[in-house]
Amino acid sequence: MEIYLVRHTTPKIEKGICYGQADLEVTSSFRSEFERLQPHLPTSGIVVYSSPLQRCHKLASQLSVAPSLDDRLKEMSFGEWELKSWSEIPRVALNEWMEDFVDQRPPGGESFQDLKDRVLDFWKELLAGPVEAPLILATHGGVIRVIVCHLLQVPLTNVFNFHLDYGSVTKIASHSKTLRVEYINR
Repeated sequence: MEIYLVRHTTPKIEKGICYGQADLEVTSSFRSEFERLQPHLPTSGIVVYSSPLQRCHKLASQLSVAPSLDDRLKEMSFGEWELKSWSEIPRVALNEWMEDFVDQRPPGGESFQDLKDRVLDFWKELLAGPVEAPLILATHGGVIRVIVCHLLQVPLTNVFNFHLDYGSVTKIASHSKTLRVEYINR
């Protein structure tokens, strides 16, 4: 079994803006970013799943004529903070969240634990089915981090201890019935 976790390409948004489930377009570098990640993906006999947000769906549609869309592959929701500049968010609320982002929720949003629960629900369902074809998940950085931390048994408090580029591939493969992270951020 091979599973490829693909982070969407660069979103079209200014730096310093909080976004999670905001449905953003991608930048004009989409084509070159897609061409850079393509050599790391299988091209035939694949099954593609995608977050329905357009920055992922556009990528998934380049890989498959009919990717399966699943809301559980969306990025974490920042609720009322979505599309606000990080400097606009009240400092006290932001600090409280940053001190315990695993369990604290932004107003109207999700905690990282909520994201983990949602993503692992998808993950367990995916692995319970018959998996013969290579699987590609076009998704977001938070989702990929959750899956990698789950497989490596890394606590969510350390989820940001590895970097993920836009338009990058993380490969997971089965070896003797054990899932193993083969590489991150290619």
